[in-house]
Amino acid sequence: DDASGIANYSIDISSFDCSNIGPNTVTLTIEDNNGNTASCTSQVTVEDDLEPNALCQNLTIQLDASGDASITVDQINNGSNDNCGVQSTSIDITAFDCSNVGPNTVILSVDDVNGNNASCAATVTVEDNVAPNALCQDLTIQLDASGDASITVDQINNGSNDNCGIQSTSININTFDCSNVGQNIVTLSVADVNGNNA
Repeated sequence: DDASGIANYSIDISSFDCSNIGPNTVTLTIEDNNGNTASCTSQVTVEDDLEPNALCQNLTIQLDASGDASITVDQINNGSNDNCGVQSTSIDITAFDCSNVGPNTVILSVDDVNGNNASCAATVTVEDNVAPNALCQDLTIQLDASGDASITVDQINNGSNDNCGIQSTSININTFDCSNVGQNIVTLSVADVNGNNA
């Protein structure tokens, strides 16, 4: 309040950005019509309450020959951002194995520099495209008194294996007679639990 009237009000800081988070001292200066001035200060506290913009992208990965696969944050993060800057990003699952074949939900967490956080979900589809390792062994058999003989898969299979497990094994020929005396080609077929064959 001034008897000669107020000519002007001014403050020394009028705009704020992320560099001003926290308390800021602002000075108010008042000038009356006679050129006299007075000032006072106040605290303006700037807060960042905006959570980051968490952006995910889906991903398809392949298991390796050992039945394992891994992912990184960068493969799931699809340009997450924040008004004042991203402090850190993380995902809740990074390693996969045969038990994860198919779709898996992975959560990306984004923390900003001012303690706000957000998350999004991505679908990581795990595929097993590794064919089984079919291993055969040669076999010599004897015809019986009737001129017949038979064999089993186990006699031809020589330790066939797969990164995720074998579903079934079969052979294309399992009985023989006099017309088969000599060498015969028998094919062992191995199917894994995820539909791959060898």
